[in-house]
Amino acid sequence: MAIRVCKPSLKKLRWATIILGTSNMVVVLLGVLLVILAHSSCDFQYLVPFVAVSVGSGFRLVVMVQCGLAQYATAQAILDSPSSAIVDRRRRYKTWIRWSRFALVITVLQFVGAIYLVFHVAKHKSQFDDGKFKDCFLGMISNRSSWGQKLLVFFMIMVCFVGLVQCFTGPDILKWRSFYATQDNAWKAHYREVFDNGMREALCCLGRGKYLSMSEEDEIYSVARLLGDLVAYRASGTGHLELLAGLALLQRHSHSLKSLDDVIEAPEERIQEAAALHKFAVAAYTGPLLDIGRNPLFFPCAWLYRQGILTPWTRNRRPIIDGDNWWRGHAAAFLKYVNLTPEVLRHGRVNQAKCEAAYFIVVLHHLRSVVIAIRGTETAEDLITDGLCKECALSADDLDGLMNSSDIDPVVKCSVDSSFPHYGHSGIVEAAQDLFMQIDGTAFDHDAGSSGYLSSLLGARCECDGYNVRIVGHSLGGSIGALLGIKLYSRYPNLHVYAYGPLPCVDSVVANACSDFVTSTVCNNEFSARLSIGSILRLRAAAITALSQDNKTETAMIFQLARRFLYLSNYQRNRTEVKDPASDFYSGAITAEDFNYPINGSQIQNQNDSPVSEGQHQGFSLWNEADNNDSVIEIDDGEFTNSIATTVNTRDDPISQFMETVPRSENGSAGDPPELYLPGLIIHMVPHQRGSHTSLWKCCTVLEKAQSYKAYIANRESFKDIIVSPSMFLDHLPWRCHYAIQKVLEARGAQAI
Repeated sequence: MAIRVCKPSLKKLRWATIILGTSNMVVVLLGVLLVILAHSSCDFQYLVPFVAVSVGSGFRLVVMVQCGLAQYATAQAILDSPSSAIVDRRRRYKTWIRWSRFALVITVLQFVGAIYLVFHVAKHKSQFDDGKFKDCFLGMISNRSSWGQKLLVFFMIMVCFVGLVQCFTGPDILKWRSFYATQDNAWKAHYREVFDNGMREALCCLGRGKYLSMSEEDEIYSVARLLGDLVAYRASGTGHLELLAGLALLQRHSHSLKSLDDVIEAPEERIQEAAALHKFAVAAYTGPLLDIGRNPLFFPCAWLYRQGILTPWTRNRRPIIDGDNWWRGHAAAFLKYVNLTPEVLRHGRVNQAKCEAAYFIVVLHHLRSVVIAIRGTETAEDLITDGLCKECALSADDLDGLMNSSDIDPVVKCSVDSSFPHYGHSGIVEAAQDLFMQIDGTAFDHDAGSSGYLSSLLGARCECDGYNVRIVGHSLGGSIGALLGIKLYSRYPNLHVYAYGPLPCVDSVVANACSDFVTSTVCNNEFSARLSIGSILRLRAAAITALSQDNKTETAMIFQLARRFLYLSNYQRNRTEVKDPASDFYSGAITAEDFNYPINGSQIQNQNDSPVSEGQHQGFSLWNEADNNDSVIEIDDGEFTNSIATTVNTRDDPISQFMETVPRSENGSAGDPPELYLPGLIIHMVPHQRGSHTSLWKCCTVLEKAQSYKAYIANRESFKDIIVSPSMFLDHLPWRCHYAIQKVLEARGAQAI
């Protein structure tokens, strides 16, 4: 019976665990042998390093056993109740984490001990050669005994091997897959604990110790639950590196639009106003985040300069905003960036809790405008707001600006009213509700009006009576501003929202209904405009599908693709004729011929090696010309825009089972999460012509050279799926957006001349 229990337990061990366990045991045995043979003839001070490394290996063995037991208990707790008993599961997981951290400490000590032992032996080797310590056994065997020399050298090699290899093997003793196999719920529960514990500890390091509490349903657990669900691809047998390789494959197949005949250029008046107000959206980032991007080496100096730390005597002239520091540095940073006097900044907030937004209210008398600038993601609380991206129902109060405004088309009102319930991004909706309460009071009486701060500025016979209201924000701030504008539009009909790189935050009906007073600008391929639960699930499924089409995908190919993920494709690099490169979002006219381009020795070919006419949807494969037996990864051109393969290899394949749970962009079902969209009129700015391309690292410091940008009115359906591109993150930087807007205006000015 004991053997039956032991066999499956041994199969659960990682190979790294077996190798390191054996190596540590060898170090202990050899160390004990050498110390026993030399203790009577050598000074104890010479034997100390040998004793230390042997004891360290012994401790490591004990910790490995305890770590394995804790890991086993954690896995069993997750298997027994993957969706319940959260407290017990967390307790066992934290026990395993503590033993893992202790093992890490032992690893560091062993590494240091190995280095010390090498230097110690080298230091005393010359003394042995000079005749000192001639009676020491270790000295004698190092000079006279061949087997002794081999024994000592072998001991030192094993000590160095153990100290070095343990730095790269990780804390896991057992294979998680040996417990969870293809159980989707078990993998989700496991990664919920991983993300939950990791986020709480990270927030504690950032000074948010309150999040270390073990509340079962707080916002941290909600975000961890979502992230755990997104990592469910582990149930299909896919590793993290394989997923990265799949993403690299998708990046390779990025393509350009051949014609822009069917798209409409964006109205110039909106682009001009968006350009004029963009600086306020960027100025709202009063922390050090953007300074890190602008000045990676000297960002502390740049941030302190913006904060006005060098001019403390001007403190009393700076406006007071909620949560500012003693010298009112955030107010100073905002005013310095927009280059305005302190009198224009009337109200604001920078201190935050969860689902609260930092904002600044500015009065511009020369433009007869009140600008509300909402900061994007900069703090840990902002990240929590981003992560709370499950859908929530929008109430009638949330849509007050659409339902009760006299300027909204009655047909649009009827459409909104008849299609309840409506949905939004839960974190953004909550933040917009809080911000609404901050700046415009409580409930609104259409007869009596409002008594909030905005009403005190914009009410009848008030200071800013008749002024325009402009709400601006970048990224998260733009999405919050859009929902805030939807609530306020019935009170202030001259309101307009400019969101730069916002997140999808409302359903399609609401997104279309607010097009008259909300403008969303998207710079090229920036990821935020396409970031939703549905798009992430589809991207994950697309990457898995790309790799699952051939079960002989080699590790070398995976590493090669993962490395190429950091570089632009040869297709883009080697093109000599550059067309207007908007993507296929607008026309959907993708042909098989678009994929017949060389990729560094690889080629996209039709499976039948026959010509493909325009509009046909044929299967294509990535084929390595050097070896016909290399892996072939098939991608269906007809499904490329949503990156989902509609067919699977086998009915019982875990990947096939996983794919059935992924929501598709073209045909949703009742169980799929509601699709969220960018709000309002979408202006998409795309580069008209690109210069030479460089690696992703170089793009971090040098703007991608483009002769000009063009701006088009985009279909919001085009932003349902994430485009894997080397510039997808860099395009989200605020100065990229400003650069694109300026290039659009310059191009139109040149055309007018």
